[in-house]
Amino acid sequence: MKITAATYNIHRCIGLDHRQDHERIRSVLEEMTPDLVALQEVEIRHNHSPNVLAHLTGGTGYQYILGPTMESGKGHYGNALITRHPVRAVRRLDLSFPGREPRGALDVDIRIHDRLIRVLTTHLGLHPLERRQQVKKLLRALTEPTGSPVTILMGDINEWYLWGSPLRWIHKYFGATRNIRTFPANLPIFALDRIWCHPRERLLSLYSHNTRASKTASDHLPLVAEIAL
Repeated sequence: MKITAATYNIHRCIGLDHRQDHERIRSVLEEMTPDLVALQEVEIRHNHSPNVLAHLTGGTGYQYILGPTMESGKGHYGNALITRHPVRAVRRLDLSFPGREPRGALDVDIRIHDRLIRVLTTHLGLHPLERRQQVKKLLRALTEPTGSPVTILMGDINEWYLWGSPLRWIHKYFGATRNIRTFPANLPIFALDRIWCHPRERLLSLYSHNTRASKTASDHLPLVAEIAL
């Protein structure tokens, strides 16, 4: 049995034409039809109904889990996970670094048929020092067992340097993966978006979802993985 997982920085649903359009993001998700998707830069405004996640998942069979990192009276902003499968547990990790934009991660147990998998999704900071501290916190969280034989880590890692410590530390735990360029969406140069799987041999394929719609809907392309359970 295998599943499809994706990570997608939706950039508040603002495309490369600087126009906010929730429907374009939904169309990209419909093209991929993954089992679960990690989303970053999700903005939900209290005065908008339905909210963006309700719009993206309405009538699709997906449910969503929120992982806001910034909140105000107007709404909140941060990470989310959408999935077709039952959610068994949700843990929210604070990865904030002093003086920088608040960051966090979702740590979720999902039941897929008779198998339990652990999924972590995050959006790391822009400064190298904060990314190093954030990856250390993520790896410490992974030492706490959940009973799942398969662990997936995915998100916008924001690591511009392929030789940087954060990637080396993650690869030591998960095993190295290919550097798939996903940013900017119209002419990808940087491999900012990442998916890892432990054990490494469960990761069957890894590719960007590069279509006419995905090149304009956000400033990132989605990254997609096929994973054996």
